[in-house]
Amino acid sequence: MSTPPSPTAVPPIRVPAGTTAMQALKDAGIPLKGPDGAVVVRDAVSGDLRDLAWTPEADTEVEPVPAASADGRAVIRHSAAHVLAQAVQELFPGTRLGIGPPVENGFYYDFDPERPFTPEDLTALEKKMQEIVRAGQNFARREIGDADAQAELAHEPYKLELIGLKGGAGEGADVEVGGAQLTMYDNLDARTGERVWTDLCRGPHLPRTSTIPAFSLTRSAAAYWRGSEKNPQLQRIYGTAWESKDAHKAYLEQLAEAERRDHRRLGAELDLFSFPDEIGSGLAVFHPKGGVVKREMEDYVRARHIEEGFDYVGSPHISKGGLFETSGHLPYYEDTMFPAMDLENSKYYLKAMNCPMHNLIFRSRGRSYRELPLRFFEFGSVYRYEKSGVVHGLTRVRGLTMDDSHSYVTAEQAPGEIRHLMGFVLGLLRDFGLDDYYLELSTRSDDPDKKDKFIGSDEEWAVATAVLEQAAKDSGLELVPDPGGAAFYGPKISVQARDAIGRTWQMSTIQYDFNQPARFGLEYTSADGGRQQPVMIHSAKFGSIERFFGVLTEHYAGAFPAWLAPVQVVGIPITDEQVPYLTDVALKLRARGLRVEIDDSDDRMQKKIRTASKQKIPFVLIAGGTDAEAGAVSFRYRDGSQRNGVPVDEAVEQVAAWVASRSNLDPSALDPSAGSSG
Repeated sequence: MSTPPSPTAVPPIRVPAGTTAMQALKDAGIPLKGPDGAVVVRDAVSGDLRDLAWTPEADTEVEPVPAASADGRAVIRHSAAHVLAQAVQELFPGTRLGIGPPVENGFYYDFDPERPFTPEDLTALEKKMQEIVRAGQNFARREIGDADAQAELAHEPYKLELIGLKGGAGEGADVEVGGAQLTMYDNLDARTGERVWTDLCRGPHLPRTSTIPAFSLTRSAAAYWRGSEKNPQLQRIYGTAWESKDAHKAYLEQLAEAERRDHRRLGAELDLFSFPDEIGSGLAVFHPKGGVVKREMEDYVRARHIEEGFDYVGSPHISKGGLFETSGHLPYYEDTMFPAMDLENSKYYLKAMNCPMHNLIFRSRGRSYRELPLRFFEFGSVYRYEKSGVVHGLTRVRGLTMDDSHSYVTAEQAPGEIRHLMGFVLGLLRDFGLDDYYLELSTRSDDPDKKDKFIGSDEEWAVATAVLEQAAKDSGLELVPDPGGAAFYGPKISVQARDAIGRTWQMSTIQYDFNQPARFGLEYTSADGGRQQPVMIHSAKFGSIERFFGVLTEHYAGAFPAWLAPVQVVGIPITDEQVPYLTDVALKLRARGLRVEIDDSDDRMQKKIRTASKQKIPFVLIAGGTDAEAGAVSFRYRDGSQRNGVPVDEAVEQVAAWVASRSNLDPSALDPSAGSSG
C-alpha cells in the first residue's frame, strides 16, 4: 500500500530528569491521540526510540514520533503483535512463542501450537484481541538479567534460544540479544496494576492496549523457525494495524482490489499462463494468449535495445562451476542456485546470472577504447532455487528470462552511460503505462560485521556509489537510501514503480560493477597504447519478463492496452447470417496486422458480449442484417459504451491507428462522445 506521508517534524522537546516523556509532550502541547499524535519519542542524541513512559536520568531532548509516521506505524504494529500473542496463549494454553515483529503494512507472530490454526481460530483470536484492546491494559517495560529471563521463560524454548544467541536474533526479530540488555514487556491490569501477561521483547510499545487504533488479522501460514528449513515448522499469523480506522479501511479495500487483480487468478481466467505440477513449483508455461503478450514485450525491448546502441548476444543455460567462482557469484549465491550436476568430471550449474558469460564475450578478443561504450544484450534465461514459501506466481519464480544488458565503459564514460541507461529505463516504463516511480540507491552496509558480504575497497565503493547517486539526483526523481541492499560486487539504483492501486514494485535496476572486470582480467587498449580495465554496468529494464508480465497484469487488471492485448478485436454477429460478413471484416483487420477472432458459437448475442467483456477484449465489432447491408459495424468498448453504424473501412482505420499509437488508455477514449448502449 502507498502509505501517507509522515507528518512534518517538530522541534526537539526537552524532557527533564525524572519526568516521563509523556508528561513532557503534554507540557509542550504535543498531541497524543490521532494520526498526528505521538506514540513514542526518539532520543535526539542517540536516535533510539523510547516508550512514552520512559523517564531519563538526565535532561534529554527528544523528538515526538507521530502515529502516521513509518516508525509510528511500526510501533503500533509491534504492539498489535504483542496483543496477538497474548490472545493466542489465552485461547490456546500451552502454545509456545516465537517472534512477532512489525513488517510492511502489518505484523506477524510465529507460534508453536498443538495443531495448525484454522480460519475460525483467526476469527476467535481477533475477537479476543479486541477484548484485550478494550481492557486498556498498560504496556510496562522492565529490564531483566539473562539468568532471571531464563528462569521466567523456562516454558518458552524459542525465547530461550534467542537469549542464548550471539550476534543478534536474526532479521525481523523482536528481541535484542548478543550482549544487549534484555527487556520484558508486561501487560498490566488497568485497575489493579497486576501483571496479566508478559513477553520477552525489545519494544518500544504504545502506552496501553487501548491506544492501538485499528487492526485485523489477515491469514495464517506455516513458517520455519528463524527461516531455516533445518528448524521446526511453526504457525505464523499475519495481521495489519494502522494509525486510524480510515487508514485501516483504505488498506483493506486495497487488499480486496489486489485480490481482484491477482495475476495468478487472471492468468487462469484469461488463459495466459499456468504452473503445471508436472513441471515444478515456480516454473511457468505461457499459453498462446500469454505468448502474444510476452512476444510483444520481447519485440519492443529488443528493438529498443538496438536503438540504444546494444548488440544482441546469446549464452547457454548451463556452465561449469568454475565460471561462477571466477565471477565471485558462487560463494555468495550458491544457496539460491540449483544444485550442481556432475558431468564429465566437472560440476555444472544452471546459470543464475548472465554477466559472467558476457564477460567471456568481451574477453574473446582484444578491445580498443574506440569500441567503448561496448553494450551487450540478451534475453537470458536464468534459474534460481527460490524456497517454495516465497515462490509467488510470475512475480517470484524459479525460472525467469531477463532482458539483461551489460555496458563496458571507461571510468570517465560511466556517469554518462548511467544517465543514458536511466533515460532508457524510465522511457520503457512510461511506454508500458508505469509513470509513477521513485529511485532507491542500494549501497554497501556500514556494519563492520557485514562487510565480508561485499568485495572491493572502500575507495572503489565510494566512487561507484557517488557516480550512481549523482545520476539519480540528475534525474530529478525522489531518491531513497537502501543501506546494505547492494549486490556483493557493487551498488545499484532500482526503480520503484507504483501501480494503478498504489502498490510499489521494484522494476528496473542499474548496477555499477568494478569487481568482475578485475576478476576476469578484462582490458582494453587506451588511446596512449596502454592497457586499462573497463567499468562494467549491469542493467535490466523489465528486470525479468515474467515478473514484469505479472505486474502489468495486475496494473491493468487484465485489461491490457490494445497494442498488448492477446485478442484486439472480436466480431460478434447478431445471427449466423452475419458470420461471413464479419469474416470479411476480420480479413481487412488482419491485413493491418491486428489480432482478430469471430465468435461464431451457438451462444446468444448478449452472452457473446459478456464473454468478450470477461476476456477484456478492447474492441468488439457487432453486426446485424442492417449493418451488413450498409457496410457498417457497431463499435462496443470495454467500458460498455457503443457507437452504431460505423463504416467498415473507418472502423478498420480507427482500430489500426489506435493500436499503432501504442496508447495505454482504454480504447473508449477513441471516441469521447460515444454514448452508453444501455
